[in-house]
Amino acid sequence: MKDRVQQDIGAKETLREWSDIDWKTVIKKVKNLRQRIYRATQEKQWNKVRSLQKLLIRCHSNLLLSVQRVTQTNQGKRTPGVDGKLIKTPQDRVKLVNQWEKYKPWKVKPAKRIYIPKANGKNRPLGIPTIDDRIAQAVIKNALEPSWEARFEQNSYGFRPGRSCHDAIEQCFARLQNNRDTWVLDADIRGAFDNISHKSILKKLGQVPGRKLIKQWLKAGYIETNVFHKTESGTPQGGIISPLLANIALDGMDDWLGNFQKTKFGKIYQYGKKKVHSKHKYRKYGFIRYADDFLITAESKEDIEEILPKVIEWLAERGLQLNQEKTQIKHISEGINFLGFNIRQYQGKCLIKPQKEKLREKLREIKSWLYEHPNLKPGAVIKVLNPILRGWANYYKHGVSSRSFNYFDHRMVKMLIKWAKKRHPNKGSEWVVPRYFGRIKGDHWVFKAISQDRKGNKKVEYIYKMASTKITRHVKVKGKASPDDPTLQNYWDKRRTGYGKTYFARGSKLYKIAENQKWQCPVCGEHLFNGEKFDTHHKIEVMEGGNDEIENLIHLHKKCHLHIHSEKKKVSKKA
Repeated sequence: MKDRVQQDIGAKETLREWSDIDWKTVIKKVKNLRQRIYRATQEKQWNKVRSLQKLLIRCHSNLLLSVQRVTQTNQGKRTPGVDGKLIKTPQDRVKLVNQWEKYKPWKVKPAKRIYIPKANGKNRPLGIPTIDDRIAQAVIKNALEPSWEARFEQNSYGFRPGRSCHDAIEQCFARLQNNRDTWVLDADIRGAFDNISHKSILKKLGQVPGRKLIKQWLKAGYIETNVFHKTESGTPQGGIISPLLANIALDGMDDWLGNFQKTKFGKIYQYGKKKVHSKHKYRKYGFIRYADDFLITAESKEDIEEILPKVIEWLAERGLQLNQEKTQIKHISEGINFLGFNIRQYQGKCLIKPQKEKLREKLREIKSWLYEHPNLKPGAVIKVLNPILRGWANYYKHGVSSRSFNYFDHRMVKMLIKWAKKRHPNKGSEWVVPRYFGRIKGDHWVFKAISQDRKGNKKVEYIYKMASTKITRHVKVKGKASPDDPTLQNYWDKRRTGYGKTYFARGSKLYKIAENQKWQCPVCGEHLFNGEKFDTHHKIEVMEGGNDEIENLIHLHKKCHLHIHSEKKKVSKKA
């Protein structure tokens, strides 16, 4: 079957200004096609799925959305590939879109190999494709992802829309509470992204639009210190489409484990002269996967030992093997670490707490930063640390974290006192503490700073206290639910709004602003908590007489915030 996708990525339309784009319409078109692909996959109308995927690949809105995500939203937007090309301005984005017809996807360039540090001191290799290849990957991913979302197993949570680490942790709790399962295979795949068999990925993909392009991206190789290296296996971490390909390759283990069942005998019933046991079958193994990290749970150690060789064989078919040093069989009373949490049973009760190593690592990181910045003003310290503390607290607020938060706050006070005394080497604690610490709600040990607002009025700022974070139970995503399912739009809106209500303090100014705009971004029309970062925008700018009242403030996604300001610049230039 001939694949003509290579010649027609993105319909050819002329774009004049980036600020002219109506993002509500763009997102609506792409979302509608994604939902149609999802529905056609559920109904197993494969010819229709293929036709819709081709339509989405040719869709100009898909190209615009892909350019926006690669150059504005993604974390790697400032990291160039081997072409050294970066897209920073609206003019650059317009030029890129208008010249897209000159892109030659059959001439894929190798990725640029860079390294980022890991928590264990080692480095993680990343392969950064060129900006054109990243955009093409985003276009193809948009077309393939909804079809696979309709097929993926329900206990896979990593790098999938609408799913998170907390869903995986909640599934762990569901399997390990009340002594349901007591033994765990904590598995670690050795270099999963680097070793996945290309043959197995392409076999799972089948004859989909863009297959030849995907094969070229897999075989493109990488350049490190000006030396070209071939890639015979693996999918480069750093590629837009790589997480989807990894999920496709690893998909199926949950369903495969579901074939292993146990029989449980219940009450004895008398039928005439015969006595019959009631019985029912149930799954022998629980399964939780986040990207390439997975857990298999069972009732006994023998069950885990029985399945381990079969898991190794299953992975070998995909060119993968377990890291024997990190893979271990444990009783849940010993505790296991997964996604930054420690999961352990205490006298039959399963408790999920922040991992001690992660807590200490974050404290060391903050301590090191304070040591390197002794001359910063207290207000600057608060400005840097508060987002870090809030982010860490928001990640762990769904666990049994109160003690960890109190300990973290206690250590923060000690570190900040030491930092303040370093600024005044001839002064003692009795002089330092009253000048750098204040009182909030009975707590005398809150680091403070006096600063000025935009109008020159004095205000007092405080360091964020993690103990003030409300512990809330995370509600796991149900079954195979996907944002691409058109029948579940109300479910996803309620779920995102529910998260938003725990993100802001109820009754606060930020909460009321979100409530006034019905938890939606007015520029793109998407839910405010769709996974993107957002800012608070002044409708009337402060320099033009605007104030900080609720009526003058609105939450916008970061990219939408930039879009509004680019529109204002355009209007001011014309004037």
